[in-house]
Amino acid sequence: MVAEAEVLDELHRLRARVPQLTGALAASVDGLVLAHDTPGVEPEGLAALTAAALGVAVRMTDAAGRGDLRELLLRGDQGYVATYAAGSSAVLTLLTQDRVNVGRLHLEGRRAGGRIGELVDALPRPDEQAAAGARAVTRNPARSVARTSGALGADATTAATSPQAPAKATVRSTMPRRTPRATTPRTTPNTPTTSES
Repeated sequence: MVAEAEVLDELHRLRARVPQLTGALAASVDGLVLAHDTPGVEPEGLAALTAAALGVAVRMTDAAGRGDLRELLLRGDQGYVATYAAGSSAVLTLLTQDRVNVGRLHLEGRRAGGRIGELVDALPRPDEQAAAGARAVTRNPARSVARTSGALGADATTAATSPQAPAKATVRSTMPRRTPRATTPRTTPNTPTTSES
């Protein structure tokens, strides 16, 4: 995907501009990884935790009447975790050393978040692609069948447009047939019968 490569390039440039960065991750607000440069950190787990923290932070800014969430900054003993809004559907999460200049971090993080947001927002969303495909099928179903099967070759086009009888499947067993055995009547041992008079 072109946008993924461009987002990854932006993450590499950001790490070059801020040497104290130890990792950078772009993810959707749902917690799906878009691109990452996070050595030593599992990107899927970080993206999922970012989405969870983002949900709490959005509720907190809303409850405090502070408007839309723009950024989130956490400080630990060994450094910072900063999350910035990146357009309408993505976030940028940065991991830094403790000695980072926080003002510089915010400056570069906001700029990179804006660029990544432009790249991600320019992509068609999956629900928009599905809706566009559905509109094309309802306009001319035969053309969309031919268009989708055209990549498969002429045989697929004729197979898709001409009705055929379904092929009959024959299942043959590789096991040898069993021949019926001759049955012999069972004999029961003679048991004496007693009768009373």
